[in-house]
Amino acid sequence: MDLGSSPESKWEEKCYRAKLNKEIRIEEQNLTSDASTDYERKRRKETDIKTMPKNKGKGGKNRKRGKNEADGEKHVFVFKEDGQEYAQVLRMLGNCRCETMCVDGTKRLCHIRGKMQKKVWIAAGDIILVGLRDYQDDKADVILKYRPYEARQLKAYGELPENTRLNKGIVDEEDEGGLYDYVEFK
Repeated sequence: MDLGSSPESKWEEKCYRAKLNKEIRIEEQNLTSDASTDYERKRRKETDIKTMPKNKGKGGKNRKRGKNEADGEKHVFVFKEDGQEYAQVLRMLGNCRCETMCVDGTKRLCHIRGKMQKKVWIAAGDIILVGLRDYQDDKADVILKYRPYEARQLKAYGELPENTRLNKGIVDEEDEGGLYDYVEFK
């Protein structure tokens, strides 16, 4: 569209071309994006900001505490070696200690190692493997707690004496009196 060489015709030609370019850009924009107006684009940005991010971590504080589930390692059946002994827990004393009766017939005060403290729960009557101390005969360290089926296997293999009671709370001769041992009635 060439109207002539007058300044007004040149101005009209520029406006016409600008208008065509604008219409072409709008059509291209409609074809390439879903959002056809500025309002829709702004609204989408606002909703994108409001959405929560995806969690990419492995868990919160409960995972850090150490759950009783699998640690990634398989539980292996272990026999005693030199410097170790089988024992049965008589009672829990607190402060990561317990009183045990070892298979060799001695009562020992055992300390539960830190790796087992929150992950492996030991109770009275459990069969454990203790490491004997060279410098203290009446003290030992808990190395491993045997599960109930493992304790039965140890008894079947002859590692534990026949008179050992498995998976039952230990009752001392002193405790057989019952609930009212410390109360005097007149």
